[in-house]
Amino acid sequence: MTRAGWRAARAAWLVLAACGLASLGAWTATPVRGEAFVSAVAEVPGLPTVTSASEQRLLEGVRYLASDELEGRGVGTNGLNLAADYVRAEFKKAGLDVTRVEKDAFQKFTMVTGSELTSPNTLKFELAEGKTITLKQGVDFQTCAFGGSGAFSADLVFAGYGIDEKNPKYSDFEGVDVKGKVVIVMRRTPRQADPKAPFGGAHGTTSRQADLRSKVSNAVNKGAAAIIFVNDPHSVREVAKNRVEQQKRKAAKEAEKAAGTEKKDTAPAGGAASSGSAATAKDETPVEVLPGDDVLMAFGYGGRGNEQSLPIVHITQAALNNVLKEAGAPDLAALEAAIDKDFTPQSRVLPVKAVGQTALKRTSVEVKNVIGVLEGSGPHADETIVIGAHLDHVGRGGEGSLAPGSKEIHNGADDNASGSSALLELARRLADRNAKLPRRLVFIAFTGEEMGLIGSARYVKEPVFPLEKTIAMFNMDMVGRLKDDQKLIVYGTGTSSRWTKPVEDLGKEYGFHIVKKPEGFGPSDHSSFYAKKIPVLHFFTGDHKDYHRPSDDWEKINVDGMARVVDMLEQIVLETARNPERPDYIEVKTPVSQNRDTARPYFGSIPDFGNDTPGYAISGVAPGSPSEKGGLKGGDVIVELGKNKVTGLDDFDLALRKFKAGEEIDVVVLRKGEKVSLKVTLAAPK
Repeated sequence: MTRAGWRAARAAWLVLAACGLASLGAWTATPVRGEAFVSAVAEVPGLPTVTSASEQRLLEGVRYLASDELEGRGVGTNGLNLAADYVRAEFKKAGLDVTRVEKDAFQKFTMVTGSELTSPNTLKFELAEGKTITLKQGVDFQTCAFGGSGAFSADLVFAGYGIDEKNPKYSDFEGVDVKGKVVIVMRRTPRQADPKAPFGGAHGTTSRQADLRSKVSNAVNKGAAAIIFVNDPHSVREVAKNRVEQQKRKAAKEAEKAAGTEKKDTAPAGGAASSGSAATAKDETPVEVLPGDDVLMAFGYGGRGNEQSLPIVHITQAALNNVLKEAGAPDLAALEAAIDKDFTPQSRVLPVKAVGQTALKRTSVEVKNVIGVLEGSGPHADETIVIGAHLDHVGRGGEGSLAPGSKEIHNGADDNASGSSALLELARRLADRNAKLPRRLVFIAFTGEEMGLIGSARYVKEPVFPLEKTIAMFNMDMVGRLKDDQKLIVYGTGTSSRWTKPVEDLGKEYGFHIVKKPEGFGPSDHSSFYAKKIPVLHFFTGDHKDYHRPSDDWEKINVDGMARVVDMLEQIVLETARNPERPDYIEVKTPVSQNRDTARPYFGSIPDFGNDTPGYAISGVAPGSPSEKGGLKGGDVIVELGKNKVTGLDDFDLALRKFKAGEEIDVVVLRKGEKVSLKVTLAAPK
């Protein structure tokens, strides 16, 4: 289940949460099959117990898809390709038609996966009297992956922290014209040493004003030609202090060891520190900041930009201070101190021209949805029911991981090898029936879900079978960790009047505690179909501590729970396929969130994750929302919000936070290539 989906849902919809392996022998590309597998699993304590051939197949599928060989099924890995090959082979073996996409099962498309640093990447400063300071890439500055490629040659402006806020009123751009200029922006925010600082993050988190995206957005909206980031002096001093403290602790440890007096730390967790620690804590002697304390952002940090992004680099404090000195300006520490003293910006145009170039290459990879088809028979044979699950996961971690810094394989047994294996088992069962069903069944293993529902968005954009003849979509994402309370969460119960009774009745029959979620939008692939006015149901057994971590392994799967989810969904699919009437579609009004973000008013747009047009593309609008009332439509691409430029979802989210409920704002969209100006009155947070 996608973190991007949750994040984007909150940001834009505002509608919407090695045990036993060696005992079984080395894992290979071919899953273990037959009674030997059942016996082996049953004999190993703590592993899933299988009691039927169906459960055996389900567990085999999860075990293979969540094996290390598949590399966490990350986009761009060979493991994801192996997973797609496996699904196609199983579809074919079950009797599905795997030739409906250009005589194949694969609906292929490309996805941008990141950026590569190419050349040239240069930066120099032209000062008075023909003097030039030339910097070295990788030593004095680093090109930022979240910026774009391009050359620049413009006057230099020191723009403080790059903050532009109304409440409390503070703007580093007030009184200086940065249009067409290169701006220097410090990281973080003013008065960081003060726990009550105006822009401090809640509970120690990074505030919106400190976020790199926010600073970039502000500079873009003011017309900057390029951005030069620099670490703020306070943060670098803290790095230096931590380095010195570590050196002191290491020296004390070595001294104790040499004297034979080393003692174990017996203080209780959270207890008082030792006298040595206390003495260290009271030591306020200023420490010398060394060059190694001022660390440049590694290329790739902060994500990637797009083709419309400004050139962005990160410069060392030493290099910038040299430029400031030559320009007759205070050094960075003095500028920071002046801002902190009176909470007054110190922005200024410098008698310097910044000249440089950044060169990045967007990397992309071919990926594919895997599609298998069971044709129907009879008067409704041209109508389609889609059954889906996403195949990809987060590979070896990175942006999607909840294990910061981990490079381990994130096998994603529950997320979503469980749903993919359940999809295969359901396909086997329905294909094994003697007679054809009255409607076509289309089974799809989507990819790119973890990066924002990309695969399902691609399918609804380029459907193999007409969407107007697609009567329902059923989705399974994370169905492998049913807990003792038997809770099965079912999204979309309000998207058709036909869903409530079978969900309730079958839930009881199969022993579930059903939690009904009426909304059709949520953080998985069913959302792409609901945005096209197709009734949906999405099955989910709940979150857990292994979510998006390397510990989401196949040994923890509740295979009995998986089998019962498949049992239940099989009955719903059969009833839907056999009913002469297609399910009605209901627009579900936006539910009130239990976690209101009061910093952001309600807009009500539905993102189109599969659209790479510059701007914020939407696939639809929530019923009764400000977007709908303002005239926005699916297919629009928002390029301006208020007077803020919008190049993507992040820009949209940041711009929206600048307004309050009740304000009427101008919205400019691209509609079929033409600019259309609309007015939207924002509502209170949902």
